[in-house]
Amino acid sequence: MPAADKLIAGYQRFRKGYYHKHKELLLNLAQEGQSPKIAIVSCCDSRVEPSVILDTQPGDLFVIRNVANLVPPCEHSDHFHGTSSALEFAVTQLEVESIIVLGHTHCGGIKALMDNPPTAASSDSFIATWMSQLKAVRENVLAEAKAGKLPSDEQRYRACEQAGIAHSIANLMSFPWIASRVKAGKLKLHGWHYDLDNAELFAQEASGETFKKVS
Repeated sequence: MPAADKLIAGYQRFRKGYYHKHKELLLNLAQEGQSPKIAIVSCCDSRVEPSVILDTQPGDLFVIRNVANLVPPCEHSDHFHGTSSALEFAVTQLEVESIIVLGHTHCGGIKALMDNPPTAASSDSFIATWMSQLKAVRENVLAEAKAGKLPSDEQRYRACEQAGIAHSIANLMSFPWIASRVKAGKLKLHGWHYDLDNAELFAQEASGETFKKVS
């Protein structure tokens, strides 16, 4: 079955099943608008679906997706800022109570970053330019690997994935309308790392340096 036809078939099942069962919820969302309490910055990876992993309903999450679930620093330029504008809407308009940066194992963006020096990438590659945000993170991970702390490729990838999450959490605080709300206790920031192999979730600890399994 062609991919598009598969989606049409899925839509038809949705109309007959989920929509019929949850019609009141969906109509209320349509007529009254959204009011999610949580914004999630997640990867574009098709294997990582926040609403499925976290078992939520429509209207529960404001999901922002990009390559490798990165949050860029607050910058004002003539460029387009998709992730930053979505964060601004979530925080200043929807007034979410939490922002979660949700990373995952086997991230293609992180693997590409670790396997290929950023300076070797073609300047016309959008992905290479985007991932260059983690250049310093990559260098730190490679330094740990050289010191013998991360002997395998998988350990290096995982370390970079988690350090990338911590880097994005730090970048969130560069936005004044996020920092002010965090300091006032009106907004909380969370770093989560999802393991695709065994469906385990790890949360960044207060120190920011380690991730602990969520039981």
